[in-house]
Amino acid sequence: MKVADAMTCEVRTVLATDSVSLAMQIMRGVRVSGLPVLDSDGHLVGMVTAGDLLRRAEIGTERHHPRWLAKVLGPGRMAREYVESHSRHVGDLMTMPVLTIDEEAPLTDAVELLEKHHIKRLPVTHNGRLIGIISRTDLMRVLLGRLLAVGDPAARTWSDAEIQQHIADEIHQQPWLACAAVQFSVSHGSVDVHGVVAHDAMRHALRVLLENVPGVSCVTDRLVVQRGRARRQGAAHRLAQP
Repeated sequence: MKVADAMTCEVRTVLATDSVSLAMQIMRGVRVSGLPVLDSDGHLVGMVTAGDLLRRAEIGTERHHPRWLAKVLGPGRMAREYVESHSRHVGDLMTMPVLTIDEEAPLTDAVELLEKHHIKRLPVTHNGRLIGIISRTDLMRVLLGRLLAVGDPAARTWSDAEIQQHIADEIHQQPWLACAAVQFSVSHGSVDVHGVVAHDAMRHALRVLLENVPGVSCVTDRLVVQRGRARRQGAAHRLAQP
């Protein structure tokens, strides 16, 4: 998927010259915790978020440094903190430069940026112009849509042979099962799995893999975790089918 497939197109923005109170009213009105900031020509110049409003003189949460630390930080740092906690203009406390992503970028790129920079949203651009925003909420919306799109498993009948082949294909693709000795059988959509795995996490992951195979109605787990035995087996992966 591309970013354009998941982004929100209708984006509320504020100008750098707008008041902090206006930005807060918009955020509360549309129930978001951040807004893109534009200049007078419509160019994206920053982001203002609820995090930028935590340290405010109006509510007594501005930073107070001991005198010795103030000297270490220097007058420049102290002056910037004063502006951020006292200014009533968005442009004085917005976060910049802005991290953006192109609408044609893969969705995985957006996820990596959100994780790497510990942020909740990314402005989306086309030829450098703001056209949308993608947030963690947007990702959840897309994920939910995909989960619901799976539909009712009973809507299609899968034979045990099809299920068995699908399981075998999936297992062979998983590198974390390289040192496992796993056998399974399928009967009327019910999967019985037994054998040896090297870690509890592998056991849980295999259960999830089986539950996600189309046509599987239930999974009976008879696996045994034997770390020493699995290590002696090395990289050998035995997959037996009835």
